[in-house]
Amino acid sequence: MKAKPDDRRDNVEHIQENINHTIENMRRADEMIEETSDDKAKENLKAKNGRREDALKGMRSEIRDEAIARENGYK
Repeated sequence: MKAKPDDRRDNVEHIQENINHTIENMRRADEMIEETSDDKAKENLKAKNGRREDALKGMRSEIRDEAIARENGYK
């Protein structure tokens, strides 16, 4: 059985979708931080949002690379 060929045509859209979901999750976490009085929960949510911010940096870099590759015909 042969492996499927790498199809990168929709990578930009998939990455953008992941970015959008991550930003929405960060927004919801920020709302929860404002609403809770549990200091431990606040600390955990802030740490999680920090990791999300790091992930966003990577995704934004990846989407730029994919967009460039798309413009160049994936050569």
